[in-house]
Amino acid sequence: MLMPSSAWGQVVFIFVFSLLRYLVIAGIAFCIFYILLKHKKIFYKIQQRWPASGDYKREVTYSLFTFVFFALVPLVIKLPFIKPYTHIYTDIHQHSRLYFWLAFPLMLVIHDTYFYWTHRLMHHPLVFKRVHLLHHKSTNPSPWAAFAFSPAEAIVESSVIYVFVFTIPVMPIQLFSFLIFMTAYNVYGHLGFELYPKNFNRTAIGKWINTSVNHNMHHQYFKGNYGLYFTVWDRVMGTLQKDYDAHFDTITSKNFSKN
Repeated sequence: MLMPSSAWGQVVFIFVFSLLRYLVIAGIAFCIFYILLKHKKIFYKIQQRWPASGDYKREVTYSLFTFVFFALVPLVIKLPFIKPYTHIYTDIHQHSRLYFWLAFPLMLVIHDTYFYWTHRLMHHPLVFKRVHLLHHKSTNPSPWAAFAFSPAEAIVESSVIYVFVFTIPVMPIQLFSFLIFMTAYNVYGHLGFELYPKNFNRTAIGKWINTSVNHNMHHQYFKGNYGLYFTVWDRVMGTLQKDYDAHFDTITSKNFSKN
């Protein structure tokens, strides 16, 4: 992927890239589930009510501000007193091909850990109203809510890129691939519909995977279920909502049922 050489050119490039991936991924999800399938019970909505038009407008508006903070990341990384300490590389032969492919799952583990603990911290009473309340105005989230953050939370969420570049060798293509996957899974988490099949949450692998039901419950009840991709930290720390499995079973049992 070719990027402008100047730092400000990269800022514009990242902003456009962020905006396009959001509009395409969230837009497709919205068109399918909130327009085409709105009155069809192929998938059962987790919360039966639908967001108001004002919710959609708020979610999109604040998402645009969030992308500004993501776009500023390359500008910060290129600062002369910061760049020498980063681990960004462009020659795939600098590290093994095995590492090239292992870097992606490593980034998922790092991000899930970062997200769990920062997310849980943002629910502390001294922090919540100042940082995280805006995102929780979407008590019944839509795909557009995936990046609807306050400026302070947008800084926290975009800072995972700094964690990557300061801790592990990473190529730009890996960062771009990660951002696309992160957007897709974030949109799924806020979709309002469950896509995983019945009993997925009770399988050996599925019990450790975060689901749309899981994150929807977090938005609805404002506590527990703090993970992003996995439920590992929630299960280890005892923050998984106790009725999660029952709620997942209820929703997925209705999917594809005849009405």
